[in-house]
Amino acid sequence: MTVQSSATTTTRIAVSGPATASGGKSSGTLLAALGVVAFSLTFPATSWGLEGFGPWSLVAVRSVLAALIAGGCLLGLRVPLPERRHWFGLAVVAAGVVLGFPLLTTLALQTSTTAHAAVVVGLLPLTTALLSALRIGTRPSRTFWIAALAGAAAVVAFTVQQSGGALTTADAYLFAALLVCAAGYTEGGRLARVMPGWQVIGWALVLCLPLTVPATALALVHEPVHLTAHSVAGLLWVAAGSQFLGLVVWYRGMAAIGVPKASQLQLAQPLLTLVWSVLLLGEHLTVAAPLTAAAVLVCIAVTQRSRG
Repeated sequence: MTVQSSATTTTRIAVSGPATASGGKSSGTLLAALGVVAFSLTFPATSWGLEGFGPWSLVAVRSVLAALIAGGCLLGLRVPLPERRHWFGLAVVAAGVVLGFPLLTTLALQTSTTAHAAVVVGLLPLTTALLSALRIGTRPSRTFWIAALAGAAAVVAFTVQQSGGALTTADAYLFAALLVCAAGYTEGGRLARVMPGWQVIGWALVLCLPLTVPATALALVHEPVHLTAHSVAGLLWVAAGSQFLGLVVWYRGMAAIGVPKASQLQLAQPLLTLVWSVLLLGEHLTVAAPLTAAAVLVCIAVTQRSRG
């Protein structure tokens, strides 16, 4: 590895904070958990955003706003450009996390409830663990896989029960979103081992600007905008919270505890989203929700204790 400049070293110290200094796995777990909390608000915030924006406008504007925040941090801290060997990985993060997942899930939420989308995307931890095993060469233990599969089975059962066993166009969007997001998480977790996690998502966002700026202009022309308190709050959260700050702590957490274990913390994400859907959107939960919550939390405990 090439020696980094003093500016990058300063950036690591200024931005990474105590978690990087301690290097403790408990700090990594906490950071990854904070990322999960941030992500759990994404679907309710997107539903709010769709009250005033079209799906293409919402995705494009959120990406541009997040890129402006990230770009300002990169410029302010004088972070040098990443090495050329990292650009492919950043492109994968950009395609999966910055563009693919937000667009596909936003299209799904036009016809799907937040609760339904949340439980389908609950398969993301297992998908991420599988791609991590293929891409990074991680080899979790048998206990890990049994617990992960059990958690995924609980999520699938909940989804089927909620949808009556019928798959919709929204489900197709959501399953495609799983694949592209898992790829972005896996590549982002790998890159976070060699550069601060916030720089991973920051450069990925900036990399998308040549696409998202003209897309924003085009979408705003063709899709009417009706600004409301909900739509503005939803847009600001998905841009600053979900698209940037949440991914900052998420990638730092993955770098500390590993992609497979961090991904299993996301088994709690759909359950948190269900809570937000009730509190913020007024949706109603079925009796299956607490049962699924108990099963998923047990699986999380097992995966966190298992050794690779």
